[in-house]
Amino acid sequence: MTNIVLDVLDQRLVQAGFRFVRYADDFVVLCPDKASAEQALAFVSRIIQDDLGLSLSSEKTYVTTFRQGFSFLGFHFSFSGVTVSQKSLKKFKDNVRKLTTRSHNLSQRAIQRLNRSIIGFSHYFASPFSHVKRQFCYLDCWIRKRLRCMKFKRISRNDNGRLFNRHLANLGLVSLYNLT
Repeated sequence: MTNIVLDVLDQRLVQAGFRFVRYADDFVVLCPDKASAEQALAFVSRIIQDDLGLSLSSEKTYVTTFRQGFSFLGFHFSFSGVTVSQKSLKKFKDNVRKLTTRSHNLSQRAIQRLNRSIIGFSHYFASPFSHVKRQFCYLDCWIRKRLRCMKFKRISRNDNGRLFNRHLANLGLVSLYNLT
């Protein structure tokens, strides 16, 4: 959608008295009850389809309560707080899996590449309004487990001891939990 199209949508929503949040071409319309939410959905779909000649995404468009929650821009908003959405967690974990393949050795360069991904994820999701500490603690444990699978090549039968957290920290591994 172009900015002109989005500006037209913004003006019409404001004129109709709806409250909404928009970032680029994603938006959420907030309503006090289900009846007004259904009315808002009909209003928005009419504007998008009839006036602007576009269509709403069927998998992203739905009416929900705040108690059930909804995902927007990678965050999951619900009555219990704002957390990282499951889709964003899966994407991050897939990226970490790609960076920590078991066939590679654990090296300083591998840690540096992983740190870039961790820091970027943290900077986006560790906002003042989010409640991600528990998720970050879980992800830290999971990342360390992935790194232990990349352990240095075996030198002897006795070298298979556990890599302690402090050893991974000495190698330069950044902790998501400590970045929040």
